[in-house]
Amino acid sequence: MNILVLGGTAFLGRHLVDAAIARGHAITVFSRGHHGEPRRGVEWLHGDRNGGDLSRLAGLRWHAVIDTSGYVPAHVRASAAMLASQVDHYTFVSTLSVYASSNEGTVDETGALEEVPDDKLEALEAIVPEGPITAVAYGQMYGGLKALCERAATEAMKGRTFIVRPGLVVGPYDYTDRFTYWPSRIARGGEVLAPGAPGASSRFIDARDLSAWIVASIELGQTGIYNATGPDYDLTMERVLAECRDVAGSDARFTWVDDDFLVAHGAEPWTNVPLWVPRTISPASLRGTFRRALAAGLRYRPLADTIRDTLLWDQSRPPDRERRAGISPTQERNLLAAWHARAAAQT
Repeated sequence: MNILVLGGTAFLGRHLVDAAIARGHAITVFSRGHHGEPRRGVEWLHGDRNGGDLSRLAGLRWHAVIDTSGYVPAHVRASAAMLASQVDHYTFVSTLSVYASSNEGTVDETGALEEVPDDKLEALEAIVPEGPITAVAYGQMYGGLKALCERAATEAMKGRTFIVRPGLVVGPYDYTDRFTYWPSRIARGGEVLAPGAPGASSRFIDARDLSAWIVASIELGQTGIYNATGPDYDLTMERVLAECRDVAGSDARFTWVDDDFLVAHGAEPWTNVPLWVPRTISPASLRGTFRRALAAGLRYRPLADTIRDTLLWDQSRPPDRERRAGISPTQERNLLAAWHARAAAQT
């Protein structure tokens, strides 16, 4: 198959390209080039969909397209409308954040979706993020915008869309550091601040597992909406951190600091304290059911493999790089000192 990837040089797109090539497909990448050029053997069409420049796509033909870089509906609408007569199948990578907070309990693919007020949509679509485009640029409207993107693709492609809603995606080349922080921090050893309760649930999916499943689904012409996270067992925060320690072979020792203390001391879930979700918050990323994806062939590699490969990749990066997520060493020391002081005062 000839497959077009909108994106394809940063994180998930990079793994999608690798997965498709491994299965013998010919790949074209359409990107701005902000993350460098695609790997050797990949055709590169340089363009900026966020600036409305889709001219390099005109008149060309592919069997399928994978859209990894659509964040606002105007951009997805434009690309899907142009490609409707040029491709047979359109995969749109969305997010579990599309689900409205009003949903209770577990959420399947029929759950109510977030909405974006009409008076805010134009301003949101005009945002031009600096650097990599991520959910952070759109704040609380991110989920609602992705829901509108899904609708735009579906309306343009008329029954030929495969909508994938992942939660947290992790693994090598994850520039967000939302998972990468933990293998790296625990590898350094010593006393490690462990957030929340040891038994708290944790969910994420390796980008390589997600990519392999998406490419296999495209080959089958799969359509419809699928939540896609993991793993397929009850994963706790305690197990995640313990496996990080086992993989790294470090002397890390964990001090569990409860939700109330962290909140009172200004800790922020996800970015400031990766993977931590206070018990007062119940995001769709932890409640979205993914039985449909499992029935459609989604499979997972061992957690230790994800941790090991992520750590090796992270260690290959410049040591003085600025992390986009994680507790700074100074903040960690201060929080641990305050936690121990409180414990001592209570005895």
